[in-house]
Amino acid sequence: MSALARYFHARKVHVSGYDRTPTPLTRKLEESGINIHYEDNIDLIPKDADIVVYTPAIPADQKELSYYRQHGYKVVKRSDVLQWITENSFNICVAGTHGKTTITTMVAHILRYTGYGCNAFLGGISANYQTNFWSSERNVCVVEADEYDRSFLKLVPDIAVISAMDADHLDIYGTAEEVEKAFIQFAKKIKKGGCLVSKHGMHRSTELKADFHYSYSFNDTAADVYAADIKVEHGGYRYDVVAKSWIIKNVILPMGGLHNIENSVAAITIAMHLHIDEEKIKGAVAAFKGVKRRFEYIVNNDKHVLIDDYAHHPEELRALITGVRSLFPKQKCTLVFQPHLYSRTNDQADGFAEVLSMADEVILLPIYPARELPIPGVSSEMIKEKMKHGHVVVLSKEHMITYMQQNKPGLIVMSGAGDIDALVPVIKDIISA
Repeated sequence: MSALARYFHARKVHVSGYDRTPTPLTRKLEESGINIHYEDNIDLIPKDADIVVYTPAIPADQKELSYYRQHGYKVVKRSDVLQWITENSFNICVAGTHGKTTITTMVAHILRYTGYGCNAFLGGISANYQTNFWSSERNVCVVEADEYDRSFLKLVPDIAVISAMDADHLDIYGTAEEVEKAFIQFAKKIKKGGCLVSKHGMHRSTELKADFHYSYSFNDTAADVYAADIKVEHGGYRYDVVAKSWIIKNVILPMGGLHNIENSVAAITIAMHLHIDEEKIKGAVAAFKGVKRRFEYIVNNDKHVLIDDYAHHPEELRALITGVRSLFPKQKCTLVFQPHLYSRTNDQADGFAEVLSMADEVILLPIYPARELPIPGVSSEMIKEKMKHGHVVVLSKEHMITYMQQNKPGLIVMSGAGDIDALVPVIKDIISA
C-alpha cells in the first residue's frame, strides 16, 4: 500500500492514511509529507477524499472504512488501483504464496541496475534503494501480485511468475484446491505472446500455460532453468545458472538462504527472456542487497548473528531454517517466531510444529491477530504441544526480552509477519552490549 501512496504523492496528489501502529515505514512516509494517523477515528479522516484505497489487513468493521462506505465514497482495493496503473504498460507480475517479494524486488533491481528501466511496486522495502516504489520513463511495471482474496486476477501480465501454490489464506479460499485454481486462472491472464516463469514440480503445474513457459528450480536438473555448482562464500553463494540454451557462470549472490538462490534463478530467467546482457545481469545480482525482513542480517559478527525474516508460513520457515543451517551448520539456532493470524495457526499447526522442530531452540510469541478475532482453543500453545522436541517455550514479548538479556544466544532468528520486527532493535541492543 505504501508503494501506491508514494506513487500518487510523487504525482502531486494529496495522500493521507491510517495504520494500526507507527513503524519505520510509516515514519518515512510522514517525512515525505504524507499525513498518517494511528487511531481509528472518523474525525481524523479527510471528508473530501476522491478515492479510498484499503488492504485486506483492514477489518471489515473498521470505523473509518465503514464511514466511507456508508457515505457513498469510491472505495477500492489496492489491486483495483494497480489494475488502473498497469492497463497500458508492459507488466511483469510476480505471484506465489511465498517468495514473491524477493523475486519482485530482485527483478526490479536487475532492470534498474542494468539500465533497462522499470516502474516498481514492491511488497517490501528494497535494501538497495530504501523504498518499495520507483518510477522510470520506460513503460514497464514490475508488480507484486497478491493472491489474497484473488486480487491478482485483476492484473494482466506480459510476464508472470508463480513461485508457489501452497495452501494459504484458507480463511478466504477454503481449500488448497481453490488456491491452486486461482493461480491457474492467474496464468490464463497472461497476454498473447507472453511468458510464464513457474517453480518446477508444483502440483497441477501442467495446467499452467503460456506461449513462453520456463520452469525453474533450486537445483533440479529436470527444470528448464536451475542452479548448479553451488558454493557457500562470505555469507552468500557462488553458483552457475543453467538453461537448455544458455549458462551464466559464477553468479554471486551476497545474501543468505538457499531459497534465495532459487528466487534469483527466477529473476535471472526473466532478465534473459528480456535479452539483457549476461554480464550486466551478473553485476546486478552481485550488487543485490535483498529486501528488508527477508533473511536480513541485523548483526553478523564473530560473537553473534541476528537474522530478521518475514516468514509466516511453514514452507517459508522451512526455507529460512534450511538457509540458516547451510550458512551456520555448527551453531545452535534459537528461533523466535510470532504466529500470524488465528486462522493460519489453526490450519497450519501441524506444519508449523514440524518445521520449527528443525531449530535447536524455539521461542513462540503469542499470535498476532491482525484483522481477526480469537478462535477458541487456538493459541501458540497449540504449536508447542505438537513439536517434536522439548526445547520450546511460549513467552510474552516482555519475557522473551528478559530471556535474551539472561542468555544472549549466539545465533538468533526472528520471524513472523506481525509486529515482531519492532522487537528486533531491542534484541540487537541486548546482544551488542
